[in-house]
Amino acid sequence: MSMHNTQNRNLLTLRHLGIDTYQQHVVFIRSDSAVCRSLGFAAQSRVEVRLRDRVLNATVNMVRSDLIGAGEVSLSESAWRHLGAQAGDQVELTIAAPVQSFSHLRSKVYGQRLDSPALLEIVTDIAAGRYSDLHLSAFVTACAGDRLDLAETVALTKAMIDVGQRLRWSVPQIMDKHCVGGLPGNRTTPIVVAIVAAHGLVIPKTSSRAITSPAGTADTMEMLAPVTLDSASMRRVVDQEGGCVVWGATAGLSPADDVLVRVERPLELDSEGQLIASVLSKKAAAGATHVVIDIPVGPTAKLRSAAAAESLRHRLEEVGRTVGLEVRAVISDGTQPVGRGIGPALEAWDVLSVLRGEAGAPADLRQRSLALAGLILELAQSVPRGLGVQQAEVLLESGQAWRKFQAICAAQGGMREPPRARYTHPITASRAGRVVRIDNRRLARAAKLAGAPQASAAGIEYLAPLGILVEAGQPLFILHAEAPGVLAYALDYINSQPDILTFEPQS
Repeated sequence: MSMHNTQNRNLLTLRHLGIDTYQQHVVFIRSDSAVCRSLGFAAQSRVEVRLRDRVLNATVNMVRSDLIGAGEVSLSESAWRHLGAQAGDQVELTIAAPVQSFSHLRSKVYGQRLDSPALLEIVTDIAAGRYSDLHLSAFVTACAGDRLDLAETVALTKAMIDVGQRLRWSVPQIMDKHCVGGLPGNRTTPIVVAIVAAHGLVIPKTSSRAITSPAGTADTMEMLAPVTLDSASMRRVVDQEGGCVVWGATAGLSPADDVLVRVERPLELDSEGQLIASVLSKKAAAGATHVVIDIPVGPTAKLRSAAAAESLRHRLEEVGRTVGLEVRAVISDGTQPVGRGIGPALEAWDVLSVLRGEAGAPADLRQRSLALAGLILELAQSVPRGLGVQQAEVLLESGQAWRKFQAICAAQGGMREPPRARYTHPITASRAGRVVRIDNRRLARAAKLAGAPQASAAGIEYLAPLGILVEAGQPLFILHAEAPGVLAYALDYINSQPDILTFEPQS
């Protein structure tokens, strides 16, 4: 009888408040509830939440009002979805079990090396949701900079591959590509996938959504076709068409990476080791055998120096070999945006214009896509060295890549046309001159303030590449927004940032 009463005291009725904490699992509970008193919960306590056969770990946030009743509890949207909860369900709350891998985390914080078993324990607990955002931030910080040596980077990569699904394919060569990011509008992936699949190679591409950027590849592709496919649906598309572009989070591949990226990007901490583990674990988990990686370099890109890019290139290829991947990393120009669109729908329009062979298609996006696709064809040894770009261009100009892209979109659930923003506003040059510098980061921030990526049609249409001569009053870029208030907010930011573009006066 006593045990039954204890269990009843730990049961609370779910109330749906609709609070979005992104991917963080949070429990909202009254500070004066019997459960808090009996179990000694406090704000930031870690608790276990059980609903029928589903369990998750969550962080406690205290409610000191009548927002919920003393016998009620609420969950963040991510926790609600994870448990498959319904309003009125009863959940059981208990104190979360101690996390043994915290001892390894503390060792790393104090500068000690971690071996493979220790990193596997950490990654397993991260993927299982046992780390709070505080602990995740500590792990990311402890590994930042050059604090992961080569052996640790290999061990972390292997651990992230092992914790989660790993796709297996029936053909010996599986191609993939990746860009380390930091360059607005660099949406080569859908074009590359279409070209490579049209050539007859297999390229199952899993991509990410934006976290701190105006668009991720998955956000842009979603303007053209569904991307939320599970691993079985993804396999069906690839078996049918030879390629896909889907959101990687729904396929269960390297799940710890999604958790780490969620806290790493907002902290803006650069870690070569974690970047390598993140990229290569996703590729290996997706079943890739050959990977081409684009590393843009520029003063306002993610990689700002040739030395840093060369170090990353070398280590990507070295770690790739260790985990069974043939990696070719290429260093590219990261001094300015690629294409014209910055934002999901605007980037999708660029992709369509290149694939359709339209006269006004962005030449830089086309050339970067051809270069990467050509390198993949050469890496697969399906064309002689030096002829990859030529073959990629044949596939693009003949319309084969466009037809393959349409078929991939149809297989993923149906092709659609991207939306257009309701409001636009040109940003014009205040004086004549030549564009000599572009701040990619501030430009991306302006696109985000205009509403991207949440407002999918929002962003920036960029019109002033490096070296162009502009006259006073000439449009440099056009803001796109879905509400006038957001448009005004972005304009205020742009007006406060005169150095987004730097001009050299012409005599």
